[in-house]
Amino acid sequence: MHMADALLSPAVGTTLWATTAVAGGYAAKKLKVQLDDKMIPLMGVLGAFIFAAQMINFTIPGTGSSGHLAGGMILAIILGPYAAFLVMASVLTVQALFFADGGLLALGCNIWNLGFYACFLIYPFIYKPWVGNSNQRGRILAASMISVILALQLGAFSVVLETLLSGNSDLPFGAFTLLMQPIHLAIGLVEGIVTAGVISYVQNARPELLESMAPSRLPGATLSLRRVLITFAALAVFAGGVLSLLASTNPDGLEWSIAKVTGNGELRDTEKGIARALKTIQQKTAFLPDYGFKRGKNYQEKPEPPPSWPNVGTGTSVSGLVGAAAVLGIIVLIGVSIRSCRGKDAQP
Repeated sequence: MHMADALLSPAVGTTLWATTAVAGGYAAKKLKVQLDDKMIPLMGVLGAFIFAAQMINFTIPGTGSSGHLAGGMILAIILGPYAAFLVMASVLTVQALFFADGGLLALGCNIWNLGFYACFLIYPFIYKPWVGNSNQRGRILAASMISVILALQLGAFSVVLETLLSGNSDLPFGAFTLLMQPIHLAIGLVEGIVTAGVISYVQNARPELLESMAPSRLPGATLSLRRVLITFAALAVFAGGVLSLLASTNPDGLEWSIAKVTGNGELRDTEKGIARALKTIQQKTAFLPDYGFKRGKNYQEKPEPPPSWPNVGTGTSVSGLVGAAAVLGIIVLIGVSIRSCRGKDAQP
């Protein structure tokens, strides 16, 4: 569901940038009070895991489309809404800056669409009251599926709305909506099952980690996160380095919807103003564009054959590992910075 800059006007893009920045600042302020030292590495490995998991597109049967995990609900259920939002923002920023996955003008929209609804609406008002500290697998599964589906539906509709308000494309509101919502319902069903599996594992391994069990959450000196950290770190390496090679080559739900409406999926980039400037920046920062090695200056563009499956390439595995490591490092840096600010505030 990563939006491209071509869908957005500067007004809509910058407005969502500002709105997302406010939400991020609020999350950081709240986290400054709540953040425990042991949560910082957990935020890092979970961010690395979500980055790697997002590289694994799965085919939606009978459609020619594919989907991938968004991951916002997994993060919110384990870390709580504030840490989850910052982790999701970090994942999407790394994807945009270093892999050109989603535009820089669209980054605020993407963080909002994939992070805000899951972290600040669905988790606290639906999942948390429904599940609480229950360990009933049926309840966790049902709550996970409903929550993920609702979060994705809100995100998909926001994509349509932001596109409509921008007026950059000729995508008709009705047809675009009728394609975006059902395809993300199918994607949500798969993500809901995966989310329930991840949450069930954490609840069995370290139930005190789940944010919904906050009253009994005592991350003191006796609490060891080693097993959980190793598990998610291993999953990130395996998903980014190996499973990413098996990702579906079908277009994701957003690309598929655009292609169905336009007939070819091609969108015209804006070649002026802030959109052009941000595109130039992204071309310089994205050292592994589209999760592959950057081509040299002398490379001659030519028609390429349709992608084959599996898409085995060193660039994909390298991208998965480098991206996961970058997300881990950035999130740990953010966590340490927030903790440092708390320490300064506490000084007389």
